Amino acid sequence: MIILQVTPLSQNFWMAGFEAIALLAVAAYIGWWLGRRTFALKMEGLHADIHARRIELNDCKKSKVAVAAAPAPNVVTVPVANIAAVPVTPVIADDLKIVEGIGPKIEGLLNDEGIITFAQLASTAPERIKEILHAAGPRFQIHDSSTWPQQSALARDSKWEELKKWQDELNKGRLE
Repeated sequence: MIILQVTPLSQNFWMAGFEAIALLAVAAYIGWWLGRRTFALKMEGLHADIHARRIELNDCKKSKVAVAAAPAPNVVTVPVANIAAVPVTPVIADDLKIVEGIGPKIEGLLNDEGIITFAQLASTAPERIKEILHAAGPRFQIHDSSTWPQQSALARDSKWEELKKWQDELNKGRLE
C-alpha cells in the first residue's frame, strides 16, 4: 500500500505564497492560451462563412442583373395615363372560429392557405378543406369539414339566427 504524504512545496510561508501565486499564474496562462486558440478557430470559421455568403450574394446579384437585362418576350407597354385608378379595398379577416368545428389552430391553417373570410370559406369545396386538414397532420384529419362552407355562407349573409339554430343541431361541426 502506497501512502502519499501531502506537504507544502516549501516550508517557508513567503516562499509557499510565491509558489501558489506562480502556480495560479501558470494555470491562468494555460487557460488564456486555450481560450485564445478556441476563439481563433471560431473566428476562422466565421470568416470562412462570411466569405462564402459574399460569394453567394455576388452570384445572386449577377443573376439578378442578367434577368433584368434580358428583354421580356411579348410584353405590351401601356402608358400610365390610360390606366384608370381603381380603388383597392382591404380585405378584413373574419373570425372563422364562429363556424362550428373550427378552432384557433384550424383557423390558422385556413388563413395560411389564403382563406380568411366567410365568403372564401363558403366558396371552398369541402374536399379542398379536407386536403388542407390532411396535409396538417393526423390530429387535424379527424375533423369533419362537410358543413363548414354552408355555415360560413350563412355567416357571410349575416343570417346569424339561422346559423345559431343549425349549430345547435351540430356536434363539433358534424351532422348527427
